[in-house]
Amino acid sequence: MWLDLRVQRRLQAAGQAFVLDVALQCTQRQVVLAGPSGAGKSLTLKAVAGLLRPGQGHVRLQSQAVFDAATGVDVPPQHRRLGYVFQDYALFPHLSVRQNVAFGLEKGWLNPRVGQRFDAVEQWLQAFRIDTVGDLLPSQISGGQRQRTALARALVTQPQALLLDEPFSALDHDLRQHLRQELEAVLDKTGIPLLLISHDPQDVAMFGQQVARMVDGRIVGG
Repeated sequence: MWLDLRVQRRLQAAGQAFVLDVALQCTQRQVVLAGPSGAGKSLTLKAVAGLLRPGQGHVRLQSQAVFDAATGVDVPPQHRRLGYVFQDYALFPHLSVRQNVAFGLEKGWLNPRVGQRFDAVEQWLQAFRIDTVGDLLPSQISGGQRQRTALARALVTQPQALLLDEPFSALDHDLRQHLRQELEAVLDKTGIPLLLISHDPQDVAMFGQQVARMVDGRIVGG
């Protein structure tokens, strides 16, 4: 079991309350968190990553507590060693593809200089076949290349798990299928665990070694 999650958090927005109350144990290497929009899937991913602080509960990654309300443990997001790809990819528009990927390294916040090269960055640029666009800005490349850039940035740090929030939703059908296969090959090669948010049956079919279904802030199956 690489992830043991038991968190609760009450949120208030626009005069409405939403209660996140999630219990999830990831016993398979690839886990899909499925469910309708507004079910709390993205909030759950943020709680794992440390971007949302639960009111109660715990988050254990590879048997190590990164959050525990009872003991006061709350490891900062940058120290949880997680690769995270947001639904909109969250690339830095003023940085090149190569700089965006290098930003994922330990000292990436220093904004890697133009022309600066790291072996790990070059390896991932080649792995996702974006080495030929490494010097271009995100606005100058295709949607598929932007998605590959976001994945390379998440994986360059050698994370202990990969968190993906609807990573293929903005792509056309053929490109989605192609990138699914690319990601599956990378995960098989590296052995990195995956927690993937999706409502696409094809994502569930390819990555759902374990499937957890979420409705109204709770896991209702899986």
